[in-house]
Amino acid sequence: MLSSFKRSFNLVSPNQQYIVCLFGHMSILKINHNSKLPLHAQVEELMRDLIISPKYMNGTLLPKEVELANLLGVSRSTIRQATNKLENEGLLKRKKGVGTTVAPKKILSTGLDHWYSFTQEMKERGIEVQNLFIKAEFVPADENLSRFFKINIGRDVLKLSKLKGVGKDPIVYFESYFHPRIGVKKEDDFDIPLYTMLEKKYKIIVVRSNENITARLAGKEGKMLKVSSNAPVLFRERFVYDPGGRPIECNLGYYRSDKFTYTIDITKNS
Repeated sequence: MLSSFKRSFNLVSPNQQYIVCLFGHMSILKINHNSKLPLHAQVEELMRDLIISPKYMNGTLLPKEVELANLLGVSRSTIRQATNKLENEGLLKRKKGVGTTVAPKKILSTGLDHWYSFTQEMKERGIEVQNLFIKAEFVPADENLSRFFKINIGRDVLKLSKLKGVGKDPIVYFESYFHPRIGVKKEDDFDIPLYTMLEKKYKIIVVRSNENITARLAGKEGKMLKVSSNAPVLFRERFVYDPGGRPIECNLGYYRSDKFTYTIDITKNS
């Protein structure tokens, strides 16, 4: 945490209301020892207000525990109790020997029950996702595609590459491969939801997917995602089938780990 910081406080009323100035960010914390609200909860309220300021959202180190304790007139354990809670919620990030900062916000999450439409799921959450890059081309099937589609190695299959993001910020890169029998063309409209297009134009209905989810380095896909090739990404393989169990699509997804969380909701059977 920072070794020094601009600070000031003024006692303005008998209920011990302190006006706190931290790097020009004004916050008000009422420290009332007669209140039913514990001191650590009052400090927590101040910290929640503090960490949403632009300066700290941009990565500036927070003040040291001892400095906050002296400034607010509480013990270090009270400060630590409040910051521990925020850290457990994923709002703060501590690094030994460096200090505490606001944790990078993961703006997106998805669940297994929304595999059929990434864009639609984000829209339901109030997040508008744009296609930043789209490319359709025919490529020869490799051994993995040959095995999944049950076709000869080297047979042409359509590959669809899509980079999706919020604003100009990329969040996920997809590569989709389609079984040749479907007849998908390079000229098809891939701006609309994929499975909507397949159903309307090709009468293809998808009902099931098998998924493998792993962590890996971004590699060459890092360039698309604007991260280092050594940056960690969430890698997802998705194998999609029609009602008859026939393979439709092999989809590979590369999700930025600093922007994305994959959620699984599990309910125990009675």
